[in-house]
Amino acid sequence: MKFRTVVDVEKPGVLIEPMEPMLFVGSCFADSIGHRFEEERFPVTVNPFGVMYNPASVLHTIERCEMAPRLTFITLGTNHVYRLKETGEIVDNCQKRPQRLFTEEQLSAEQCTDFLAQAVDILRERRAEAHVIVTVSPIRYAKYGFHGSQLSKATLLLAANALAERCPDCVSYFPAYEIVLDELRDYRFYQPDMLHPSAQAVEYIWERFSEVYFSPRAKQFISEWQPIKQALAHRPFNPDSAEYRQFIAETRRKEQELISQFTIHNSQLTIHNS
Repeated sequence: MKFRTVVDVEKPGVLIEPMEPMLFVGSCFADSIGHRFEEERFPVTVNPFGVMYNPASVLHTIERCEMAPRLTFITLGTNHVYRLKETGEIVDNCQKRPQRLFTEEQLSAEQCTDFLAQAVDILRERRAEAHVIVTVSPIRYAKYGFHGSQLSKATLLLAANALAERCPDCVSYFPAYEIVLDELRDYRFYQPDMLHPSAQAVEYIWERFSEVYFSPRAKQFISEWQPIKQALAHRPFNPDSAEYRQFIAETRRKEQELISQFTIHNSQLTIHNS
C-alpha cells in the first residue's frame, strides 16, 4: 500500500560540484534554499539586490549583477507586477511609495517566458556553459485570494515548462512546488502563518534536490563536512577553557584541510571547462 505520492525529479543535464559558486535569484524561497547552501560552505550569492518575486524583476537582477556563474537557481513567486505610472516601467520594489503611483498587472505565461529567456540569454553570453535551474515557489500569496494565488502559480508553471522546452540544453526544472503540495500535503510542514514552508519542509526539499543535482564529489564533501559542521555548532559549558580552545583550533584545522582539498578539485574542474 502507498500512503503518499512521491514526486519524480528528472535527472538534470548538469551536476553541482562541491563548494561551487552559484547565483540564487527570486522569491524568499530562493533565500531559504540559498542560505541552506551557505550552511554547507558553498560560496553562493543570494538575491544581491533583494528578493525578486516575478520574472521581470528576476531579469532585472541578472542584468545588474555582473556574475557569470556556471549555475543559477531561479525561484518564481508570482506573475503580479507593479508599473510606475510616470514611466511605465516594472519596478522591483515600491519602496513604500503611495499605491496611487503604480498600476498592478498580471503577466501572461508568454510574457513570463520571454523575460526568463532574456535572463538565460544574458547568462549564456557571459558564460557559454551556463545552466539555469528554475523552480516555482511553494509559498502561497493569500493577498490574491487562494484561487488567485493558484492561478498565479499556474501561470508560472506554464512559463517554467515553456522555458525548459525552449532551452533544453541549458535549463532544467526542479519541482519544489509539487513536492510541497503533493508529498508534504499537511499543515505541519508550514510555518505558523500556514503560507510559508517550515524549516523541516525546506530541509526535505534540500535533500530531494541534493540527491539528484549533486555530483559524487559534492556528496562526498557534504558527508565529510557534516561532523565538522556539528563540532563547530557545539556550545560548551566553559567556552574559555583551554580544552575547548584546543578543540576549536583542531576543528578549524580540519575545516581548512577539507576546504583546501576540494578547492583544488574545483580549480582543476574550471581549467578543464575553459
